[in-house]
Amino acid sequence: MSSSPQNQDQKLDRDRDQDQDQDQDQKQDQGQKQDRDRDQKREGKEGKEVKNEKMKKEKQEEKESFNYFIYNPTTREFMGRTASSWGRILLFYLIFYGFLAGMFSFTMWVMLLTLDDNVPRHQDRVANPGLVIRPHAAEISFNRSDPTNYNQYIQQLHELLQRYNDSIQKRHDLCLVGEYTEQDEEPIKKVCQFKRSALRQCSGLFDTSFGYADGKPCVIIKMNRVIGLKPQGDPFINCTAKGDRPLQIQYFPSEGRLDKMFFPYYGKKAHPDYVQPLVAVKLFLTKDNLNVEQTVECKVHGSDLRNDDDRDKFQGRVTFRVKVTE
Repeated sequence: MSSSPQNQDQKLDRDRDQDQDQDQDQKQDQGQKQDRDRDQKREGKEGKEVKNEKMKKEKQEEKESFNYFIYNPTTREFMGRTASSWGRILLFYLIFYGFLAGMFSFTMWVMLLTLDDNVPRHQDRVANPGLVIRPHAAEISFNRSDPTNYNQYIQQLHELLQRYNDSIQKRHDLCLVGEYTEQDEEPIKKVCQFKRSALRQCSGLFDTSFGYADGKPCVIIKMNRVIGLKPQGDPFINCTAKGDRPLQIQYFPSEGRLDKMFFPYYGKKAHPDYVQPLVAVKLFLTKDNLNVEQTVECKVHGSDLRNDDDRDKFQGRVTFRVKVTE
């Protein structure tokens, strides 16, 4: 049975009203959502502003706190202390460190009073002197036909003997041969003469090449200085060639003597012009010795000075090598 036109119109009106209600509800929901979004944005913005303001305030407070720590105008304090407080602290440290400096200076002064300007307080480790040679080389090797090979050796010998020139040594004293020159109580120590000319063929006065041009070189040996040393007996230098080939050696002064008149030595300050005695060794190399390396060992003998300490190869002895070519 078909419905009447009136019923159909009513139905359409109801549907239309329902659609309008739904549209209104949707619009209302969208409006509320937009309001909530605006509120959230406003609250976030306001929160950031509050947070930034708080951080600025904290920084300002820190800056003011630091400034007040450096100087507080209310209490007139500098870095947490008043002027009188700083004055007392500085005065305390001034007195404290002044006392320490004074005590240190006093102990140093007392220690220096116990020292001798001329003699070391402890010298047990150098009771026995060592020997050294000039030219200063463990191996003396040269071609006798080429002066450029041995000029360096000659130069070293001339430099060593400058202080031993006769013109300089004449100013010094003639001492008793074979006797110690003891002068403990003398404020100014005299110096015994050791003339360069006493080395004769190895003096460089008669042969300026010291025998190197002829293949018969000179080597000068000296004993290290030890303050207060007085060797017992009659010390002398003796050299031997190690090997099967014999080597003729001549000594200047004769027998390689180290005269006791040059002992004791009183130190660089009390004995500034002192010169230790020298022994020159002239090596007479034959044709059989040319182009062959020779090992020579020199020792001090005739006294209580040690020359056999395996722990110190230079105590009382010295070893060097010589090779002459042509």
